Amino acid sequence: MTNRLKDTTMKDNTITSAVIIGAGIFGVSTGLHLARRGVRVTIVNDGPPANGASGRSLSWLNSARMRSEPYHRLRMAGIDRYRTLAARFPGVDWLRFEGGLTWDTEGEGNEIDAAYRYETSIGYDAQHLAAGDIARATPGLDARAITKQGAIFNPGEGWIDLPILIGLLLKEFATLGGTLVTDQGAASVMIEGGRAIGVETVTGARFTADAVVLATGPAVPKMAGDVGQTIGDGTPIALLVQTKPLAHPLRAVLNTPRVAVRPAPGGTFSLDADWAADEGVRVREDGSYDIDDAVVEALLDEASKVMEGNPKLEIASIGVGGKPIPGDGEPVVGALKAIPGYYVAFSHSGATLGLIVGELLAYEVATGTEHPMLATFRPERFTSQ
Repeated sequence: MTNRLKDTTMKDNTITSAVIIGAGIFGVSTGLHLARRGVRVTIVNDGPPANGASGRSLSWLNSARMRSEPYHRLRMAGIDRYRTLAARFPGVDWLRFEGGLTWDTEGEGNEIDAAYRYETSIGYDAQHLAAGDIARATPGLDARAITKQGAIFNPGEGWIDLPILIGLLLKEFATLGGTLVTDQGAASVMIEGGRAIGVETVTGARFTADAVVLATGPAVPKMAGDVGQTIGDGTPIALLVQTKPLAHPLRAVLNTPRVAVRPAPGGTFSLDADWAADEGVRVREDGSYDIDDAVVEALLDEASKVMEGNPKLEIASIGVGGKPIPGDGEPVVGALKAIPGYYVAFSHSGATLGLIVGELLAYEVATGTEHPMLATFRPERFTSQ
């Protein structure tokens, strides 16, 4: 749904077909950008689209706090693509730029002042506000929850509903001749003569192509490992709670010491917290999950405490599963150079990076040329450690 790349009419593509494993935001975005370039694309997914990490993402669009310069630039390019999208779909309830607000706990670990000074130094729009000043910047907060060091309000941040976005991208993908194959169960990359030649599913279906893109979220490191390639993995279990609709003035995304709160379509809210996943989710031997109801209720209570009027929040749904995070925290995007034709996309902040990673990875797959913005994010950095 972003503006087309300037060279989408290039006729010197090095490939004519690609198969993508994974119908989350990275897989679908890459597939659409490849289709825009005239590549014949098949996306294969184990279930319906957005059934993995993209379906349980907080989906906060930001480049807040401190990270490497290349990662910050990539995230800002990602936000830029969403602003283009927002201009094409003004007023929709699934993409908003109404700011983000964050604060830290009391004590020596409070980094709000340092984070504010850093964000200001790199030109990231930030306001350091005392509790009593926040209502003038953004509505819907209970100021009593904010610690004495104050909070940072980033007015340029926003949020996206990824399942809705993925559905829209897939509509254009289909009009360009792309094929989506769902409910295939697990899939693996076929390698012959040392080269990736396609994908085979547990159902026995085979899809051959000039290039394969692995975009299976938290499963990427293991699947790469199965073919002898190392990708550092720091994936934790994540818990996302979706609330029932509630009339409430909160508009900004909140990232607080005990809970993250994100407005969602239809007056609902998405909630998560690392401690809730750590304390409230147990992985069974068969890979399914036990969820502690008391911990989920505690998460709802923490969200209520930071919202104006301390509303009663009710559960609509709960999503549990791996949150893709590379071992060093930086994105992993590009070719597995030991296996020609094999590409991967694996990163935290999949929402922020979803459109830009799809665009840049499609450029690399279609042209055989490395994009300079991905130079520090190559998979081979883990094999050279």
